[in-house]
Amino acid sequence: MSHSFSRLQEKAILVALEHGKATRWDTQESLEELHQLAATAGAVIADIQIQRLEKPTAPYYIGKGKAEELARECKAKNVTSVIFDDELSPAQGRNLEAITHCKVLDRTQLILDIFAQRARTREGRLQIELAQLQYLLPRLTRMWTHLSRQTGGIGTRGPGETQLEVDRRRVQERIAKLEKDLESVRKNRSVQREGRLRRNWPIAAVVGYTNAGKSSLLNRLTGAEVLAENKLFATLDPTTRQLTLPNRQKILLTDTVGFIRKLPHTVVESFKATLEEVQLADLLIHIIDISHPNYRDQMAVVDSIVKELGAHGKQTVLVFNKIDQIENRELVQSQLRNYPNSVAISVHSGEGMNSFLEQLEMDLSAWRLKGEYQIPLTESALIAELHRVGRILSVCYEEEYARISAHIPPHLQSRMAPFEVVVACHKSADEHS
Repeated sequence: MSHSFSRLQEKAILVALEHGKATRWDTQESLEELHQLAATAGAVIADIQIQRLEKPTAPYYIGKGKAEELARECKAKNVTSVIFDDELSPAQGRNLEAITHCKVLDRTQLILDIFAQRARTREGRLQIELAQLQYLLPRLTRMWTHLSRQTGGIGTRGPGETQLEVDRRRVQERIAKLEKDLESVRKNRSVQREGRLRRNWPIAAVVGYTNAGKSSLLNRLTGAEVLAENKLFATLDPTTRQLTLPNRQKILLTDTVGFIRKLPHTVVESFKATLEEVQLADLLIHIIDISHPNYRDQMAVVDSIVKELGAHGKQTVLVFNKIDQIENRELVQSQLRNYPNSVAISVHSGEGMNSFLEQLEMDLSAWRLKGEYQIPLTESALIAELHRVGRILSVCYEEEYARISAHIPPHLQSRMAPFEVVVACHKSADEHS
């Protein structure tokens, strides 16, 4: 069954399954984050339970004995919701609701519920509704069996539709309409983006774990007035603002939705229109909350989602934020040594912001140059990488070559050098603005 929180505060038990190669430490970390998510959604946590099994069981996920124990706990503590740290199958959700007599949610539903509360724009609401319906569709089975009815009779080809089939068809129709509406949004965004590209300004997308300080950074740099709260997923809607660097280089900064471990695939798919900003950016600014005890794991999660979006390998500035909350400054210095293209800042106090802007200037200086390249079609991997990490200005495919005009990041320049074409006429840099 698909549920979300009512806006009245609810009492919940959190449940995690420690299985396979997962350690108690991994499970505990994930549960702490689930606790934050539940609190963000408006729940009061009555208890936290961890079950150890080799693998989840098909009927009850945590095993029937543990499910019965959980049911007794729910009754004793007057719990209204049970929240699981992983995605449950439709059958597991139904069985657990039947045995606990409580609303059962999984991590995916919880994240979708928070997104539904946070979405402000039409695009954001469309994306959330699409993700919720895609999650709901396989869970419709047997939801309405008690209402099943046959509508057959004279003049019909068969027994007619059950209520389940009617509901499934309606959901599928609504999904198709939402996808069409989002495609229209994507086209509008593409037109806006083309207008920005004509100015020939580099685009930097700010990515990071939820609550790392992305919106706060955008606000400090550009006065964007994006909602920035100390909450998970405080902002969902992308905001693009112009920034003029100290050397007068103009760039566009785009804020993106925060990432989180176990980010539901339906969310990634539904937010493709928003996350296109990451794919098409010239530079990524990966902001990290270095004061968080698990910041390294959070960095890995962001890297994996960037890869899933097809944006891996892009020129990236690592920004270690919240250094004002770090007493041991040697920790900060060691990270700066480990990651050469990194800076340490406090968005809150402003410390390190000048160093950050200097790093941006240095990294973006290469984008003033463009090159013309003739690449053999046999070099398909290089062409694909150029499309992924560079800014393509024009492409012309010949019999054995691709002729490409592009801005390319510094790390690709040595590999591209053998294919560079010397252009006879010299054009001013502003001709492509």
